[in-house]
Amino acid sequence: MQEIEISANNFERCLKCDICTRVCPMMAANPYYPGPKQAGPDGERYRLKDPAFYDLTLKFCLNCKRCEVACPSGVKVGDIIQMARLKYGRQSHPVRDFTLANTDLVGTLATVAAPAVNAMVRTAPVKALMHSLFGVDSRRTFPEYGRKKFVDMFDPESQKGFDRYVSYFHGCYVNYNFPRLGLDLVKVINALGYGVHLLEKEKCCGVAKISNGFGASARHQAEINASSIRKAVAVGEVVLSTSSTCVFTMRDEYEHLLGMDMSDVRGSLMLATKWLYSMMESGKVRPVFRKDYHRKVVYHTPCHMNKLGWSVFSTGLLRMIPGIELIVPDQRCCGIAGTFGFKKENYDYSQKIGSGLFDILKSCNADVVATDCETCKWQIEMSAGLEVMNPVSILAEALDIS
Repeated sequence: MQEIEISANNFERCLKCDICTRVCPMMAANPYYPGPKQAGPDGERYRLKDPAFYDLTLKFCLNCKRCEVACPSGVKVGDIIQMARLKYGRQSHPVRDFTLANTDLVGTLATVAAPAVNAMVRTAPVKALMHSLFGVDSRRTFPEYGRKKFVDMFDPESQKGFDRYVSYFHGCYVNYNFPRLGLDLVKVINALGYGVHLLEKEKCCGVAKISNGFGASARHQAEINASSIRKAVAVGEVVLSTSSTCVFTMRDEYEHLLGMDMSDVRGSLMLATKWLYSMMESGKVRPVFRKDYHRKVVYHTPCHMNKLGWSVFSTGLLRMIPGIELIVPDQRCCGIAGTFGFKKENYDYSQKIGSGLFDILKSCNADVVATDCETCKWQIEMSAGLEVMNPVSILAEALDIS
C-alpha cells in the first residue's frame, strides 16, 4: 500500500471532529471567526490550490495553542494558521505593527527617558492620538519601562567564584520593563550555590515579529539567539528563562514556524521554575525559607505554559514554599495574546475572552496572582486590578538569604 505523504503540520490528519473549535477562546468572543479548523486545516486546502487565497479571519487567531493541545490527531492547527499569516498576511497598520514587533528597538529608546515615556503614555491626549493614528486602543494600559536595563544592572563580577553556572535568557520584559524579575532569579540561583552567566548575545525571542508578520526578521533574531544558546550548552550550562512564551517560542516555534532545527539544544533550554523544581525536588539544593513568610497565592496558567505542559513545575515549586496557600483554578485564556490585545480592532475581543478569568481570580481573594507570562501579568493587573508576580519572585521573597 502506498503511504500518504504527510505535511509538516499534519493537516491531512484532521478528522473534522470540531474539538479544536470547542476549546478556542476566540470562538466564544467573536462571531466573525470561523474557528481553528476552518482557518487552519480547511483553509490550507484552499491555499494549496490558490497561493493568493487569504482569509481575513486568520488575524483573529490568538496562537494560544489550545486547539493543538486538544487535537486527538496531532494536527498543528495553530502552526498552520501562523504559517498562513506569515505567507499571506498584511499589516492593517504598518507603523503600529512594526513598533509593536520591534521590542528591542522600542525598549532601548524608551529606557533612555523612562519617566517621561511612562508619564506620557498614560495621558488622555497621547492615548487618543495613538488610538486614531496608530490603531493602539486608548483603553489599554501600557507596561512601564525601567529607568535602567537589566543588562546594565547585572554585575558579572558578583558571579565569579562559583563552581557551577547556568545561563539566563532574560528577554525583553526583564531587560526593559521589569529588571527586578531578573535580579530575583540571580538572587535565587546564587542562594542555591550556582552562578549566572548572560548569553553572549541576545535578541528578542521573536514572538512579536512572528505574530505581526515579520517572519524574515524574526528568523534573523532567532539565529542570533540559537548561536548564543549553543555556545552556553557547549560549556555544560542549561539556559533558563523566566518567560513561558520566550521558552515556548525558542523550543517550538523556531522549528515549526521559522524552519530552524533546535533539537540539539532543546532539552537544555527550559523555564526557570522547571529547573528550580527539579533541583529542589531531587534534593540537590536545599534552600532555607523565612519562618515568617505567609502568602495566599492563586496561580494562572498561561496558554503557552499549558502547551508546554509545565505548569506542574511552577505550582509544584510554589507548594514547596512553607507558608504558601496555593489555589489553582481551571486554565483559561486571559485574552491579551501578546500584542494582539493592544490593537484597537482586537481590544473588545481580548477583554471578553479574559472576563471569565478575571472574575475567577478576584473571587479567590488571594494576596497575589502568580503566573509565568509577562503579558498575562499586564492583562490581569489592568483588568482585574490584582497584584501579579512571577513564581521566581515569590520564591526570592520567601528565601531566608541571611
